[in-house]
Amino acid sequence: MTLARRLARHARDLSRDGLPPEVEATARLHLLDAIGVGLAAAGSAAGAPYRRYAAGLGEGAVSLIGLPGRVAPAAAALVNGGLIHGLEFDDTHTGSIVHGSAVLAPAALAAAQAAGASGPRLLAAYALGWEVLVRIGLAAPGAFQARGFQVTSVGGALVAALVAADLAGLTEDETVAAMGIGLSGASGVFEFLTNGASVKSLHPGLAAQAGLTAADLARAGLTGPETAFEGRCGLFAAFAGDAHRAGAFAASLDGLGTEWHLPRAAFKFHPCCHYLHPFIEAAGILAERGVTADDIGALTCRVPAGAAPVICEPWGAKQAPASGHAARWSLPVAVAARLVEGRVDLATFEAPAGAALLALARRIAWEPLAGARFPEVFEAEIVAETRDGTRHEVRVDDVYGNAGRPAGADAVRDKFRRNAVRSLAPDRAAALEAAIDGLAEAPHLDALTLALSPSARSDA
Repeated sequence: MTLARRLARHARDLSRDGLPPEVEATARLHLLDAIGVGLAAAGSAAGAPYRRYAAGLGEGAVSLIGLPGRVAPAAAALVNGGLIHGLEFDDTHTGSIVHGSAVLAPAALAAAQAAGASGPRLLAAYALGWEVLVRIGLAAPGAFQARGFQVTSVGGALVAALVAADLAGLTEDETVAAMGIGLSGASGVFEFLTNGASVKSLHPGLAAQAGLTAADLARAGLTGPETAFEGRCGLFAAFAGDAHRAGAFAASLDGLGTEWHLPRAAFKFHPCCHYLHPFIEAAGILAERGVTADDIGALTCRVPAGAAPVICEPWGAKQAPASGHAARWSLPVAVAARLVEGRVDLATFEAPAGAALLALARRIAWEPLAGARFPEVFEAEIVAETRDGTRHEVRVDDVYGNAGRPAGADAVRDKFRRNAVRSLAPDRAAALEAAIDGLAEAPHLDALTLALSPSARSDA
């Protein structure tokens, strides 16, 4: 039996059986977080291209996150995915290096609203998508990225097709076809790193859109390859460069429905590349020891080899990023911001780095971290030499918010509330949180659909 057909049957079984209560609760929390970061982007400069693009879309039945009006499902998936990923503030499963919610929240929301699905059906499809996408990444850790592809987007197109087909009630054959069609829509490359281009935010949205479109085309009778995962030109051969990785993926499917990866996905608490977060924390520890930016003569960051191409190369460009947005992937700027400004938050990346911050960034160097366990954990080491000759060493074994150092639900809710009010009036933000909290018992999505879009803001 092909892998796509196995997945189609898993989706059918999960639709029938539902989620374990603890997984359902986790899915609601991740969905809340994803929608919150989408709302933050909708009210920010990073969301402006999506606001302008959405304004030209026709009428439809699916809500946009934090934007007025409703549009067609595939268009909503594109825009909402771009917003959720636009600030680099969305969740990550570290071992697989996938931004699950940036693809799966927009895909599931659009497909569920279009189908008139219940809250439990939405959550089950969303959680299933997470489980499959994580398994794709774990089957080929770092292999997609080494060839220049973002696994979130290339794998996400097939998984979004599975989610959309499941929620639309497609037959098994149609669901298999949808994943095969989704393979032809898979894309998303790391060339954006050359200038910090904002197109990376589009990767998950394109994958979600491709999945919705693939499901529609499959229902209309278009066919796709049944061997979309394991074939000679399938996902693993074409994008990870190794068709044999499909075997590891196949073995991992034995645990679908009994082994859950979603509860181990990490929440992010800084709006920048996740690889930077342990270094930001290490810089904070330096500050807590009383070390100031002016004290530092030189600072060296020890970086896992798998993270270095994204946050360190080329170093000269990282020390002076072309824009605030480009600094979201800059190790020296992120570390300097924590020491100079005392924080790394949304405001950090809304304008180019200032002179004091860049002056410290120029005194920062990097070297490989020996024995790094990346990507299982995101670790960091910093060595600072102060002007008085004192040497300070700081190590962070894993990023806060990951499974080994989990963030509590209260921290995630606080993040949601701070993000949501960038686009919604406080009462609408509270209604949205309540609607997501109630999904496990919701027979329809009316409350969620209504709350996703803004009413008149009290401070407008």
